Amino acid sequence: METFRLLIGPDNGDATVAQLCVRAVILFLFGVICIRIAGRRTFSSITPLDIIVALIIGSNISRAMTGKAPFFPGLAATLVVVVLHRLLAMATLRWSLLARLMKGAPVTLVRDGVADEAAMRRHSIGRTDLAEGLRMEQFDQIETVKLATLEAGGKISVVPRSRAD
Repeated sequence: METFRLLIGPDNGDATVAQLCVRAVILFLFGVICIRIAGRRTFSSITPLDIIVALIIGSNISRAMTGKAPFFPGLAATLVVVVLHRLLAMATLRWSLLARLMKGAPVTLVRDGVADEAAMRRHSIGRTDLAEGLRMEQFDQIETVKLATLEAGGKISVVPRSRAD
């Protein structure tokens, strides 16, 4: 343990350049392990919970790298957050109420070419935000939309009206 402490330096911010480089390598590998444990979804779909976990991981790793926080307790705390996130993600598969609390629920913004102004107001989606979301999905007119939904991750998904509609 003494050799390892010599490699990573003190936790008071006085580590040498070489010690900070060793910390960087260790923390990079630790970060990769955390991402593998947390799963790909954590950093791709970005729900509010995922954002919080990503911020905590980044903050803890940063503080451990610069010596502003104790190295091993910082790693332990980060690992606890990642494992807790993973366990909550697995639990949301089993309990829909927990899933709704942790991830939120989709909100219908447009149905059959008509915008739901009340839903848009509740979720701070203006007409220009809706128009942008529709354009991102290759729709230029609201009348061509059967259903537009604000998903839990913040993206607007769109279902086109069929010719029969």
